[in-house]
Amino acid sequence: MPDAPASTIPLSTRPPLRTLWQYAQRHRGRTIFAIVMSVVNKAFDIAPELLIGAAVDVVVNADRSFVGRLFGVEDRFDQLTILVVITVAVWLAESVTEYLAVLTWRYLAQAIQHDARMDAYRQVQDLEVAYFEDQTSGGLMTVLNEDVNQLERFLDMGPHKIIITAANVVLVGLAFFIISPLLMVLAFLPIPVIIAGSLIYQQRLEPRYAKVRRAAGAIGDTLTNGIGGIATIKAFSAESREVARVEAESDHYQQVNRDAIRLSTAFRPLIRTAVLAGFTMTLLVGGRAALRGELAIGLFSVLVYMTQRLLWPLTDLGETLDLYQRAMASCRRIFGLMEAEPTILPGTQELPSPVRGAVRFDGVSFRYASSPDDVVRDVSFEVPAGETHAVVGATGSGKSTLVKLLLRLYEPTDGRISIDGHPIDELTFASLRHSMGFVAQDVFLFQGTVRENLTYGRPDATDDEVRRAAELAEAHEFIEAMSYGYETVVGERGQKLSGGQRQRLTLARAIVRDPAILVLDEATSAVDNETEAAIQRSIDHVASHRTTIVIAHRLSTVRHADRIHVMERGRIVESGTHDELVGHGGLYAALWRVQTGEAGPLNAA
Repeated sequence: MPDAPASTIPLSTRPPLRTLWQYAQRHRGRTIFAIVMSVVNKAFDIAPELLIGAAVDVVVNADRSFVGRLFGVEDRFDQLTILVVITVAVWLAESVTEYLAVLTWRYLAQAIQHDARMDAYRQVQDLEVAYFEDQTSGGLMTVLNEDVNQLERFLDMGPHKIIITAANVVLVGLAFFIISPLLMVLAFLPIPVIIAGSLIYQQRLEPRYAKVRRAAGAIGDTLTNGIGGIATIKAFSAESREVARVEAESDHYQQVNRDAIRLSTAFRPLIRTAVLAGFTMTLLVGGRAALRGELAIGLFSVLVYMTQRLLWPLTDLGETLDLYQRAMASCRRIFGLMEAEPTILPGTQELPSPVRGAVRFDGVSFRYASSPDDVVRDVSFEVPAGETHAVVGATGSGKSTLVKLLLRLYEPTDGRISIDGHPIDELTFASLRHSMGFVAQDVFLFQGTVRENLTYGRPDATDDEVRRAAELAEAHEFIEAMSYGYETVVGERGQKLSGGQRQRLTLARAIVRDPAILVLDEATSAVDNETEAAIQRSIDHVASHRTTIVIAHRLSTVRHADRIHVMERGRIVESGTHDELVGHGGLYAALWRVQTGEAGPLNAA
């Protein structure tokens, strides 16, 4: 399998850990508290080793012990009782600080996970449509879900483990330095080896986990396509092929994961070897000093336990490093998405109310980034307020692109579009798009009830307004015939409804908004003649008092428009009423003859 991902989401080039620290600054106070609790917890955690040494000292030295001299107590049992009280207090304090540290880190993990997911999703919502043409929905879903969850898994316990490991080295090192500088040097000898090994492993793991995240994105793409196209898959009996495709992607994911796991798993045994070296040095050199009387037995006991306390936690560094590298690979994808800059920015002006709905295209041209040629070329026409204008032409002539430009889903490369004399690039998105009701060729309904879909563009619409819109769209009758009427769940993308029902609901959704401008992009392209007639009646009712722009392939649906504009290869080549255009004998007349059966097929049609 190739390493190239199906999704091309750019990676952040900034250092991921530093970027994460800066991103989490809104939680800085809680983060500092968690760090302090982790350090204090580690201080209490190593205290029992000191108490064990003190207990040995009591048994060996009686009234000459450190505890006896400190508290002025001669009886050894009383001294041990004092140690028991201190031990209980230390263990309770250790338990409380561990609870506070772990709880705070886990709360932080949840908070940062939530922030990252929501900020990334808001960024997705703010990006222009062109951005998504270079991405896959599966790849984006992987970033918003899996990568964010991977970051949460690291933050859950990773920082706590790293901090207590570092605090452990400092605090134990201080104890060694006070007791025996020589033994401190010997015990600490393996640490440079462990650190160097960690850095080497980090460098070697980083590209492997980048491959893992890319492979996860590829699986997300394949699964999204397979589930979204299930009807087509079944229609072509392609189930086994799709299973094989997912199996190939999953196998690739498994292989790149194994490559990373094999390297990360080898880390722990190597660290154990370094721990063994430090432990044996303390036993030999420290034991010899104790036998010679150069080191107190109690202090020797402390150092033996401290050596294990110093080095053994480092064996968990491999697991923490594994989580860290996976999280940093995810961070690069998350912040890469967040750093994507929208190229279409809203203006600052609002359309004056009431919006009349006069639309003007003035010398508008447009080309896609991936295309060297304009798909819309020097288009100019005006739609007076309250009139119905149609744009017709062969497939690929640029009709639907005009709608996307009007909604500012794309930005013209030349020319300007205005509403009521106001350039749309100077208007806020809300002001611009609230003035329009849009019915797309590719009908989309959300998972939810009929009512939730109808009020999507205007959540505060009353039941009477929703019912009136459904009646105008000739949808009320079939809605009432459903099991739960307006509370019936339509299924994902409206899959429980017929194509005609979905199209009527999207028309009703646009009507509920009561827009000044109604934009219909091939609203009857995928329905039967009866449904087309019903939708056409609805359009005639709705368009009677508002500006309406109709993009159509079927000329019969626009013959009564106030004006029809005919497009060919991105240009408007004819404009006029139906009768004028038919009488002119140009491209529109040829298309009309083809669609009414008066002539053979034309290439232009």
